Parts: sequence; structure tokens; C-alpha cells
Amino acid sequence: MKKILSVAFLLMLSVALHAQKEVTKSLGIPVDGSKSSMIQKLKNKGFVYDPSADYLEGEFNGRRVNVYVVTNNNKVCRIMVCDKNTYDEGQIKIRYNTLCRQFANNQKYLLISAEELSESEDISYEMTINKKEYQAGYAQLPADDDLRNRFVWFTISEFNGEYYITMFYDNEFNRAYGEDL
Repeated sequence: MKKILSVAFLLMLSVALHAQKEVTKSLGIPVDGSKSSMIQKLKNKGFVYDPSADYLEGEFNGRRVNVYVVTNNNKVCRIMVCDKNTYDEGQIKIRYNTLCRQFANNQKYLLISAEELSESEDISYEMTINKKEYQAGYAQLPADDDLRNRFVWFTISEFNGEYYITMFYDNEFNRAYGEDL
């Protein structure tokens, strides 16, 4: 009887371990759990929370940033990191290309879609006239059958003729897929 119970216990344990999902991490913190818990974890990393604006301020990858915690059904589904400072067109190309290289050289990520910008790229014209979006996307390893579950991507954003990077750490396991409709 002990052998049967032991085998049953081990079987249940292995099923439970297999069922656990690897989720996206930002700053080594799983993008999961409650918003208040995530804010506390980010505060423990040195970020300062501004409750009136509902974001955190701090340093990320050597830059001053604002960090926003996005939830669905009270579970964190996205961490959005925005440069606090803006850049001109030449500076944002360098910043974007540097991030592409940093992700490409980081073994924690698998390239999904990214292309460095050439010096001749007219970002202002392309974004304004052609509505072009500059984005790069990566899957955070370990990769599973659906690479989008741990998707990390960034884009060039524009405000009043100045540019900044917006980066997203998505946990697609916690996203809404119409179940509440």
C-alpha cells in the first residue's frame, strides 16, 4: 500500500510541476501576481512609487524610466517601461539600435522580429506620413510551443517631435481573451 501511495504522490507532484507556467520576468521579477505585490517588488529594487500618477520611477538598463504595472482580473499581465527623457531623431536611432544589439547578445532572449535602423532612415517622415511603427520583439526563454506567452518588445514612441523608447514585458497567460464577454 505504501508503494502505491508513494507512486501516486510522485505522479501528482510531477503533473503539478509540469503544469506550472514559466512567465515573463522583468528585473528578475515574474510578471504575475497582484499589482500591489508587483509594486512592492519594484520598490524593493529601488523604484519609487508615485500613487497620484500610478507609476514608479527609477533606473532601468542605465536610463531613467517610468514603470507602469498593467493588470487583467487583478493579475499583472504587463510591465511597461518608458524612457523618462526624450531624444532627437539621431539619438533615438542609436538608442533603438543599441537595444536591438543588447537583446541579440543576451542568451535569455530569442529573436522574433527586429531590424536595426540605418542612418538614412527618416523616422519623423515615416512615422508621421506613412504611419510606420518601429518595433522589435523577442521571446524570453525558455521558449515553449507558443513563443508569445513570454513576449518582450519595444517601440519608438513620439511626443511633440521628440522620441523615447517604450518597452513591454508581457505575460500572455494573464491577458484577456474574451472570456468575460
